[in-house]
Amino acid sequence: MPLTPAGPTVKQLIVLALPAVAVGAGSALVLWLLDIGSAWLQEQLWTTLPGLVGATGSTPWWIILTMTLIGAAVGLVVWLMPGHAGNDSAVGGLEGPPPPLLALPSLLIAVVLGLAGGVSLGPENPIMAINGALTVAVFARMSKAVPANLTVMLAASGTLGALFGTPVGAALAFTGTLAAVKGGGSLWDRLFLPLASASAGAITMHLLGAPTISFAVEPMTEVGGIDLLTGALVAGVAALAAIAIAWAFPYVHRAFHAMRNPLVFTTLGGLVLGILGAIGGPITMFKGLEETGELLANPDDYTVLQLVMFAVIKLIALLVAASAGFRGGRIFPMVFIGVAIGLVGHAVIPGMPISLAIACGALGTVLVATRDGWIALFVAAIIVGDPLVLPVMCVVILPVWLLVTRAPALEITAPEPAEPTTPAEPAEPARS
Repeated sequence: MPLTPAGPTVKQLIVLALPAVAVGAGSALVLWLLDIGSAWLQEQLWTTLPGLVGATGSTPWWIILTMTLIGAAVGLVVWLMPGHAGNDSAVGGLEGPPPPLLALPSLLIAVVLGLAGGVSLGPENPIMAINGALTVAVFARMSKAVPANLTVMLAASGTLGALFGTPVGAALAFTGTLAAVKGGGSLWDRLFLPLASASAGAITMHLLGAPTISFAVEPMTEVGGIDLLTGALVAGVAALAAIAIAWAFPYVHRAFHAMRNPLVFTTLGGLVLGILGAIGGPITMFKGLEETGELLANPDDYTVLQLVMFAVIKLIALLVAASAGFRGGRIFPMVFIGVAIGLVGHAVIPGMPISLAIACGALGTVLVATRDGWIALFVAAIIVGDPLVLPVMCVVILPVWLLVTRAPALEITAPEPAEPTTPAEPAEPARS
């Protein structure tokens, strides 16, 4: 039952709704298992093992040693295991063709090691690649009627729904993509299946008890004209901070990869991350979601200088982790950085509501990380859960987008494939 160019029919939507829900639930389950595995290993690395030698998870020498060894372990996986842990996560964004099935075991191991070991990257890029590869493989065996691009979209939608705990982010993320598709049909007809998959992913994660990215923050009581100015200021500063590492990204990535062997440059990256972690403490390590909650639980416990230090160290750690061959995404670390910058704005700008400051800080950094206004607005709004923040951010994002749109992207551009060469025709034998 191939989909028509004008969009899916009602019959096709009904028939494919159940597979879409199954894909979303399965994508969430894979993410949940990844979280469970990495959480168990994290407990061993940062609680059980240091306790055996009289250290703690925040002891500087333990942080440096552990992260260096994690870098070496990831380097060995990338170097020696079949599939080499898939593509470098630094190349491209969330979209992209899924890796071959052969690469999935090594990719899973590399991601779990990075998440548990304190590397400043999130799971989003690898888990979308893993779920996309699994979904395409399953659909290829079950049915040839569903296009591969649709199966990848369903897996991506389900994964986004599971990551953010709501299907709204996936719907917003794919609105622009689907609107650009040539052909007739209603946009909501085309969104129907991805939304079903994203909803299933979000609900499955809630049923499994996974934490959300929404935090309890004091809401705004009213919106004033000054809020547009202060919000744009905080978002602009956050965006500029993220643009700074986006500008440095290709140079740092090239410097690490000039060492050729993944064992060498990933071990070195682990050492640098360990030193940064020893300076900033555990709050500047890991993917950043739990650490964001730690910041927001008692924001008054941190001075402005501490918050600036957290943001700067996390920016450098994200740059190093993404450049040194670790597998992971950049959204969750950027959320932590944006929240830290937002808390600085709240502290130094008199009367600025804390929910607005946090949301605008996250808006600026996530906008640079994703180059997608919908995802940036969605993530920023859901973090604070304050409805009054949303109309302000819809205005704030306009000047910030002008700042971001011509800035370098926080990703490495894949090299263009070489032009195929035509083999020379054999010379015609000489006639006698």
